[in-house]
Amino acid sequence: MAERAAHGRRSWIAAVAGPTAGVVLGVLTAVAEVLFLLLAGLVVVVVSPAPAARRRIGTTTIRYARRIAEWEQHRLAVSASQPPPPPVRASGPRVLGYLAARLLPAALGLLTAGLLVVGAVLAAIVVRSFVAGTMTAAGFLLQGLIGAALLLVNLQAIASVATLDRWLARGLLESHTRAALHQRISELTVSRARVLTAVDAERQRIERDLHDGLQQRLVALGMLLGRARRSRDPDKAGALLVQAHEDVQRAIDELRDVAWRVYPSALDHTTLDEVLAMVAQRSATPVQISYDVPVRPARPIETVLYFVACEAITNTTKHARATLITIEIEKRDARIEMRVRDDGTGGADPHGSGLQGLARRVTALDGQFDLHSPPGGPTTIRAVLPCA
Repeated sequence: MAERAAHGRRSWIAAVAGPTAGVVLGVLTAVAEVLFLLLAGLVVVVVSPAPAARRRIGTTTIRYARRIAEWEQHRLAVSASQPPPPPVRASGPRVLGYLAARLLPAALGLLTAGLLVVGAVLAAIVVRSFVAGTMTAAGFLLQGLIGAALLLVNLQAIASVATLDRWLARGLLESHTRAALHQRISELTVSRARVLTAVDAERQRIERDLHDGLQQRLVALGMLLGRARRSRDPDKAGALLVQAHEDVQRAIDELRDVAWRVYPSALDHTTLDEVLAMVAQRSATPVQISYDVPVRPARPIETVLYFVACEAITNTTKHARATLITIEIEKRDARIEMRVRDDGTGGADPHGSGLQGLARRVTALDGQFDLHSPPGGPTTIRAVLPCA
């Protein structure tokens, strides 16, 4: 209960601090964008007599304007704890219009941030007066209630400015109508190809597991039973049968592991966090799991998250020499986000077959898969999947 309460406090702090930091940073970037627009306009006016130079300057201006707009989108995504948006594909005039329109939320953000600073200064003055004894307890309580009410209004104003900023970005930078439809068709085409590739890769992996592992063990078991059958020494035959029985148990365990890698049947009667807890118990590296999903997601979502977690645990145990693995799964709006971190040596290859297979699984469900593994560590795997 205490852990859930602490997590709730952290979530509330993040919900307040994220938009506030995003609005303050947006005010600073708006200043740079105004300077950029003024400089670009001045240069265009200067070179207007030369059409060729004007075209080159226009192309360069649009290119840098797109980069600035993408940075703004990234700022908005981080402040709202959302995955990064796709690259900006809007036309040049729409991008420039967006940079100009950002002056409105920047001005409102400057006003709200300024009021927040003024409120903090006034609160410090009130506290100082109360400590110095120049203010009564009743007056201090009254000032505190007024300050709390004004703080709530100010925070709501900051949230409204952040919403306006995101609305402008969606309205002016994201694709619409026919362009959005063509983009979505292209994404679905690529996703379908990735699904087929992932299915073929899974079939090859299953065939390899059965041929190189279980089949070889069964062949050895048959030879062992043949030796026991031909032996005329009862003691030797008994020892061979005991060894055969142990090999049968190992073959059953291996077959169970292969079946779980095909489909985690435990999800049919239990939840993802409980299944991952069972996986963590079998892991040679300690695993800590944090699961905060109020409503159980669809089975395909749970299956993909299960495979991502298991593959990450296996890779970490084999290659990373880590001492701890942490798995965090939480619901963010209409998406479920899972982060798998380890304190190992890092340097994971994003083009490896295992990680590529996980990326294909995630993108097949219209999700996002990210890997951050610098040399020396730590390694973080992030999977975001829609759940609504």
